[in-house]
Amino acid sequence: MSWNPNQHPELFTAATMDDIETQIIPRARDIGGFEVRRALPAPQRQMVGPFIFFDQMGPAEFIDHNGIDVRPHPHIGLGTVTYLYEGEFEHRDSLGTHQMIHPGEVNWMLAGKGVTHSERTSETTRSKPHNMFGIQTWVALPEDKEDMAPDFEHHKKDALPYFQDGGTSVRLILGTGYGATAPVTMQSEIFYIDAVLKPGAWFPLPDEHEDRGIYVTTGSIDVAGQSFEAGQMMVFRPGDKMAVKAGPTGARLLALGGATLNGPRYIWWNFVSSSLEKIDLAKQGWKAQDWSQGLFSLPAGDSEEFIPIPPEMERMRPKKWDR
Repeated sequence: MSWNPNQHPELFTAATMDDIETQIIPRARDIGGFEVRRALPAPQRQMVGPFIFFDQMGPAEFIDHNGIDVRPHPHIGLGTVTYLYEGEFEHRDSLGTHQMIHPGEVNWMLAGKGVTHSERTSETTRSKPHNMFGIQTWVALPEDKEDMAPDFEHHKKDALPYFQDGGTSVRLILGTGYGATAPVTMQSEIFYIDAVLKPGAWFPLPDEHEDRGIYVTTGSIDVAGQSFEAGQMMVFRPGDKMAVKAGPTGARLLALGGATLNGPRYIWWNFVSSSLEKIDLAKQGWKAQDWSQGLFSLPAGDSEEFIPIPPEMERMRPKKWDR
């Protein structure tokens, strides 16, 4: 589907309430002075395409030299995506990466068989009051890619495909949509879109993907006369061309989805895998703290501390998630 939501409205139809398969209202909680809303996994829907984890961070304001300090921690079997509206992160990982993340840029870290990373507010930003608002997601890897070598890509805002028509502007963060392809190397069929809508503007969902969802970050959208406010996710049934409409104050939203996985995934702490054995090996590898010869190493420049496995996790078995 090409990008022409307002000039050629006959190419799509408005989404109806019957098109919504699942509605998710994330629970909000405060972690270290900033608000997190977790939309995935949820009891109603654990994944949207390959997206298995979706957290909204903030919006939050930091004063008195405060910031975010996510100490080094491990991942397997997934790719992490950090996408910011406001603020910045200083990313370090066990591949040797040291990268600042700013609004509109894409940080794609491929964990594969195992990687460690940290994300912190830089000392420069801590020196003055600052804001933080963004989204972090995990993308579960296809089964035959879970053991691939870890990797990292960073792409600036201007490198991402951008479309604008009337009151709607769209930036393609990952994957394919509207005849374009984002520059990030992906391992499965996927799309991830940042859309900004003026009041009353239309946003058409890409129609070539099996699973499609929308998360409203600001404002509201209208579906068949019903308003969906910020902080809600809707997962739509597979089907034909359709679109949603911005509410009276406009909207900013993230659209996400892609092909469903070939089977369920297990999640335990920061590990995702199709195999319980691989999760257990990762657990033992992190507990061993063999940073020179073991499965995991600590990031260069941030190796003085790390996040141990929380005691409560030791009593929990991996959760099995499917659509």
